[in-house]
Amino acid sequence: MAFGDQPAYLRVAGDLRQKIVAGELPPHTRLPSQARIREQYGVSDTVALEARKVLMAEGLVEGRSGSGTYVREQPVPRTLVRTGYRPAGESTPFRQEQADSRVKGTWESRSEQVPADSVVARRLRIATGDRTMRTDYVFRAQGEPVMLSTSWEPLSVTGRTPVMLPEEGPLAGRGVVERMAAIDLIVDNVAEEVSARPGLAEEVLALGGVPGHCVVVVTRTYFAGGCPVETAEVVVLADRYRVAYHLPVK
Repeated sequence: MAFGDQPAYLRVAGDLRQKIVAGELPPHTRLPSQARIREQYGVSDTVALEARKVLMAEGLVEGRSGSGTYVREQPVPRTLVRTGYRPAGESTPFRQEQADSRVKGTWESRSEQVPADSVVARRLRIATGDRTMRTDYVFRAQGEPVMLSTSWEPLSVTGRTPVMLPEEGPLAGRGVVERMAAIDLIVDNVAEEVSARPGLAEEVLALGGVPGHCVVVVTRTYFAGGCPVETAEVVVLADRYRVAYHLPVK
């Protein structure tokens, strides 16, 4: 489709987008009103409204109750570094998710026993409904929420052991590698998949994002001798992170 053949609302949105990117409409500037867009581009109210909706869906502008629509300040993308599993003594829940040693972070967590749904069961190679220990994490860097993670460990592996609760006991706050080693399971492989999807409202809210925006999801599973011992989903805002992998050459 040639540019001139685009729907009118996309042409208007494209021109406004270009002005935002070029700095002609800097952050915190009020977007032209619907009436102003209609007059400036010679379009209908419907086209003007749809153009504004496009910019809002792209996260370039935000509505402020009783005030209007304003250009959003765009975050500078950060790098989420992945390096696979960490050796004993270096692995903490934060470090196994963000391997860049220059980034210091803290985390909050909550664990509970839950039955595995079909997706988790498939990843852990257990039956749907089998008991798992689910742990939800919020990771922070300099006090700012940057990542969410949910992990599941099969209680057939960790149940009634000192590491059944990831954040309690003698190895509280250590990573999966070190905790599994304490029960004689040597983590020797980790598999990850990266995908993107619309963020759930509660995820975006927890990360300080805008409802409707996409998130990057890193799905990770640790293996010991070919047996899955932990699987997790790490969630970050797509407009704030780029995922980088540092993989050793053997």
